[in-house]
Amino acid sequence: MSYSVVWFKRDLRVVDHAALHAAAQRGPILCLYVIEPSIWAQPDASHQHYLFILESLRDLDVELRRLGGQLHVLSGDFTASVAILMIANPFDAIYAHEETGNDITYKRDLAVAQWCKSNKVEFHEFRQFGVVRKLKNRDDWKSHWDKHVRSPLLPMPAMENLQFVPLPWVATLLPSPSKLGLVLDAPKQRQLGGRRLGLEVLQDFLSDRSAQYRGGISSPLSAPTACSRLSPYLTFGCVSLREVVQSTYHAINALPSGNWQKKGLVAFVSRLYWHCHFIQKLESEPELEYQNVHRSYDGLRENDWNSTHFEALTSARTGWPLVDACVVMLRETGWLNFRMRAMLVSVAAYPLWLHWRPVGQWLARQFLDYEPGIHWSQMQMQSGTTGTNTPRVYNPIKQAQDHDPHGHFVRRWLPYMRRVPDAWLFEPWRMPLTLQQHLKLTVGKGAEFDIPEPLVDLQTSTREAKAKLFGLRAQPEVRAGKAAIVEKHGSRSTMRAKKPAATSTSRSKATTKPENPQIALDF
Repeated sequence: MSYSVVWFKRDLRVVDHAALHAAAQRGPILCLYVIEPSIWAQPDASHQHYLFILESLRDLDVELRRLGGQLHVLSGDFTASVAILMIANPFDAIYAHEETGNDITYKRDLAVAQWCKSNKVEFHEFRQFGVVRKLKNRDDWKSHWDKHVRSPLLPMPAMENLQFVPLPWVATLLPSPSKLGLVLDAPKQRQLGGRRLGLEVLQDFLSDRSAQYRGGISSPLSAPTACSRLSPYLTFGCVSLREVVQSTYHAINALPSGNWQKKGLVAFVSRLYWHCHFIQKLESEPELEYQNVHRSYDGLRENDWNSTHFEALTSARTGWPLVDACVVMLRETGWLNFRMRAMLVSVAAYPLWLHWRPVGQWLARQFLDYEPGIHWSQMQMQSGTTGTNTPRVYNPIKQAQDHDPHGHFVRRWLPYMRRVPDAWLFEPWRMPLTLQQHLKLTVGKGAEFDIPEPLVDLQTSTREAKAKLFGLRAQPEVRAGKAAIVEKHGSRSTMRAKKPAATSTSRSKATTKPENPQIALDF
């Protein structure tokens, strides 16, 4: 009996699953997930990602068993796994969602397509997000996004129409994280995986927490509840982007005009638009994961790598309390709000003058919701190597004054700050020696000190970094290369707060700003 393989990747659900829906209409199916050691050996993979996926796979298996089938999980190279499956029980098609992942998954997908062609197996791929494969230009991209998110959700296949094919052998035990080479450092307070929890987070946000969205997403104090917290469930496909957008539209339409929560939900939809906008960049130019978007910036930081600075950053010992508190929060929770993420990259890129690629690999492991398309675009934009955006250089002292003025955040995550008086909250290294002795605190550069002293003078090092960057940007040949990048990757429409039913494919002027500065992601 011929059948199709439904290959699950970062789409761990049964609702609004285009590949499952199409394959089930065709005939018998076998549902497969493959744990690929080569992917887990990459420097952007982490223990917490693996645990989240295993939790999500268990949820997915429960859903498939309710439909009369099950999820089969194998370990090994994907093409080698399906080759063995083909020998034992031949199939004639593979159905999967398109994945805009890191470099190794991109090459893996090319190898799968070639294997299918060589073995006369049909390979069907479907859109997962509002991302368009083989996009020729950005002019009509927003209309593609609108069409995708407004299309009806694909229902879970009816049990009476499903035919599941069992594997002809007993699957091996799943590899342990240590066997995959993962460091066992998953955050103790991370979000757990699975569609059931993802739907609970979505409902909680739409019905309650979204009232805090406008005005609450910038501060690390309010952001953990004001933000949707849906990002890991979108990243691994526990919920679909389309169902999140449509659920949000439904919540918007149920609220009266002018309602504060309604405005927050409209702003949230714009963030979902930007989510796909950034992933499209990596889809259109996979190289931006490992090389500068604007090649004239090659060599800007690469040859000045400072391992001492990097070690201080990753160890939460930069000396700037807000920066170090953010690193500790990441270590403990696997999550940080957008503004604090931007500040971390800015501090790494300017006063510490670190190249974005190693910093990005470290942060990819720290972020539970690591989405390659968004991550690498943001790493380059915040580091100033796209050549198209005005660099946003965040002052970590000012950010602390603006978003943690009473030190609640830094004192939560940095125990030593609990003994520091308010007067020295933002620059504790300036405390007089007599006060340090009275508080029984030591300040200095080195692990033996209670409070780390900044590695560099913030104003001087930032000024020098900006001089290097802007000096390069001012060169005629560098400025000349900007237009092609804008044409390839630039947004054609700035998302403004507006009624959810409205759509527009018109080109906006570059000077147009959204009504809410919190959603000014027009990079």
